[in-house]
Amino acid sequence: MKTILNEYRQEIESNFEENQEAALKVKDYLEHSSVAYHGRCVHTLHIPKVFTAEVIEQYRSIVRTTYRIFEKVIREYLANAEYRKLFPFSERLEELILVPNLYQSVLPIARFDIFYNEDDGTFQFCEINTDGTSAMNEDYVLNMAVDLNPAHQEMKQRYSFEKFELFDSWVDAFLNIYNSYEKKKEHPYVAIVDFLEHCSITEFEEFERRFQKAGYETEICEITKLIYRDGVLYSPSGHPIDVIYRRAVTTDVMEHYDEVRDFIEAVKHQDVCLIGSFCTQIIHNKWLFKVLREQRTLSFLTQEEREFVMEHVPATELLDEREKTLEIILREKDRWIIKPLDSYASRGVFAGIDYTQEEWKDIVMRHRGKDYIYQEYCPPYQTANIYLVDKDAQFKPYTNMSGLFVYDGVFSGIYSRLSDGGIISSQYNEKAVATLYVK
Repeated sequence: MKTILNEYRQEIESNFEENQEAALKVKDYLEHSSVAYHGRCVHTLHIPKVFTAEVIEQYRSIVRTTYRIFEKVIREYLANAEYRKLFPFSERLEELILVPNLYQSVLPIARFDIFYNEDDGTFQFCEINTDGTSAMNEDYVLNMAVDLNPAHQEMKQRYSFEKFELFDSWVDAFLNIYNSYEKKKEHPYVAIVDFLEHCSITEFEEFERRFQKAGYETEICEITKLIYRDGVLYSPSGHPIDVIYRRAVTTDVMEHYDEVRDFIEAVKHQDVCLIGSFCTQIIHNKWLFKVLREQRTLSFLTQEEREFVMEHVPATELLDEREKTLEIILREKDRWIIKPLDSYASRGVFAGIDYTQEEWKDIVMRHRGKDYIYQEYCPPYQTANIYLVDKDAQFKPYTNMSGLFVYDGVFSGIYSRLSDGGIISSQYNEKAVATLYVK
């Protein structure tokens, strides 16, 4: 991986003006593509992320072990009322989590975000995304845009690169899950459901095309416009829905509970197949990392799984107002990161390393006692890259994060993000790059 990265760098430095001109074309391409929506657009660096077969195999192994642990945690939660007390869920949410989904999978789709060290193969989890797992379209478009990059064209002459397919593979996994559904129909009507005002609609449209290509009628639906009547859930167009691909994150559903009553009642009465069901929230909530390291969880894991958790899951605690808590966090600011218990898109995440002592104290004091956690900060692995659209562009170190897409327990691809700060945030400093692997 270092060899390939260095070869890209040499190509860019040897043909700087040509590559800088191409970077502007890539920027224009992205701004007129399906990754530009809601007034924002993906920003990319000039060197894609290229993985070797060995690293890909390690990622497969990470996914297998992690998924096995998560399955055990979800099933323990569903079966054990005492274990449920470890989680910070309201009675209303717990009721939804406990609704049987009537199919075999408990975690249909997820993205495991990890910090991976390319020098020694060690890694730490950053966070887990379940409901609302996204960015398949960003990877798809970035892999088209990178072909405008002359350094990449030269590297393609030297190496056999492959990219991950993230749409049809999810359609296949989705339909396999549905085939285990107790009330399955021969030709189900598929609804892709979210709060459409702030969703990645272009990604939904691509999934809609792929479901239709596979032979299934599909509709993108505003969750607040669903109608439940006489045991049937209807789409806004008036069509009965058989199976839902849920993209509405649980936080948003609970915040708008009264506005989505029809959707919720249909789920409660098991009159629609919901992929994924609300039990995925057990894994999505950031409190999971604390629960994983509790003895109650470790007791039903194997020795190998216990060691895996303690080595790769960062220590996590509640950011409460106790003096001892504040003393720990303020004393060694670079050691900690604080996050909301239940959020997404890096909203409200702060790393001590990015702030002065005074700024950090102000941030911590403002967020204590407000459903925040504090977590051990993992200094991420950095690689050199360049943002060539900058007027004075130069190579500098960027933090790396790999988002491992997991479709029904199977490693399915990678979303590669980088930043020049202590955290990777879609709101501030995130750069996404095309992901490839060497055959």
